[in-house]
Amino acid sequence: MSPNILTWIVVALATAGVVVRPYGLPEAVWAVAGAALLVVSGALPWRDALLGIGRGSDVYLFLTGMMLLSELAREQGLFDWLAARATRAAGGSPTALFTLIVAVGTLVTTFLSNDATAVVLTPAVAAVTRAMNAKEPLPYLLACAFVANAASFVLPISNPANLVLYGSHTPPLLQWLPLYALPSALSILATYAVLRFAERRALRQPIAAVIEIPALSACGHLTAWSIAAMSVVLLAASAMGLQLGLPTFLAGCATAVLVFLCSRSDPRTPIKNIAWGILPLVAGLFVMVQALEATGVTGAAAALLGDTVRQSAATAAWLSGAVVAVGCNLVNNLPAGLVAERAMAATPVPEHVRAALLIGVNLGPNLSVTGSLATILWLRALRRDGYHVSAWTFLKLGVFVMPAAFVLAICGLFAFA
Repeated sequence: MSPNILTWIVVALATAGVVVRPYGLPEAVWAVAGAALLVVSGALPWRDALLGIGRGSDVYLFLTGMMLLSELAREQGLFDWLAARATRAAGGSPTALFTLIVAVGTLVTTFLSNDATAVVLTPAVAAVTRAMNAKEPLPYLLACAFVANAASFVLPISNPANLVLYGSHTPPLLQWLPLYALPSALSILATYAVLRFAERRALRQPIAAVIEIPALSACGHLTAWSIAAMSVVLLAASAMGLQLGLPTFLAGCATAVLVFLCSRSDPRTPIKNIAWGILPLVAGLFVMVQALEATGVTGAAAALLGDTVRQSAATAAWLSGAVVAVGCNLVNNLPAGLVAERAMAATPVPEHVRAALLIGVNLGPNLSVTGSLATILWLRALRRDGYHVSAWTFLKLGVFVMPAAFVLAICGLFAFA
């Protein structure tokens, strides 16, 4: 069997394992097993595997910092406090509560990343729906997942996949905002409108009008101010065009030290509760993309992209964005973004084509439960709280939510072109 064929078989089986999770094993097990098999079989030299792992260094730092911040916020009750205040503001109206959850999710995603929304806000919303005796909690929980992806390109820090697609050349903030402000706003509004319409019957179910707002401790306030300060630091780093992984990691560590000194709590607790399995999952996916690159897939993608751009840049934007949006649901958006980044490195493209690819990488995962790390983390959070959302349930909504947001976002991209 040729190395190329072996690579495709192993990658296909490993990806299926990540999606289906046979025997209930974590997604990381299948990604790491696939990467290891590629090396052991000789389909991928171990030096190339290390190169693939190294490509994700900025993402690992970014994820670690964000997960640490998110866990600190959860431990100090910050997100429970925010969710409870949003619920009180809803005044017993299910649609108002749904709207406020989308608004809070948008803010968390924008300034803390879509993974933070999935990891921390989802359990808080689950707790609130129980406290309010919501007969239909699913719309509120689904809002966390869909808005996590819909708002994930408001800022460069809103999604680790943004760092992957731009590589070491993430645009400064003052270049990012004019390009993505309108598309991201349209994406969020379309996602909200379609999801609210689809869940309109469930959102007629009554909820309690009064809910107790938990007290936020001094350490909780410190956590909130630390996160706000970290957001300013990351925005400054983004404005200067710096990579965001190291600043995020250092900000997370600094916040952790301050919170531990304030609370005098055991630092092992939040560290232990972090979803560390995400890091080997990402590393395994990067290795598999490195193996696919050796088969010529990125070269073929670059050639096809270049030909399409030469014929029509607008067509290239729509077509490439749509292809990568669908592709995210087959291999996850991080490796899909990496393939797109490698293709663009080989074939220079107009900025609007790159932006369309980024929109596809961010919005494509709203089609299925395995399209992004954020949605995988969301599923884990739901399982921990005793909820189960099937792939079919998510797909039935995603098939309407994702295309509507994608089309409007691309239209917004060309509105002032």
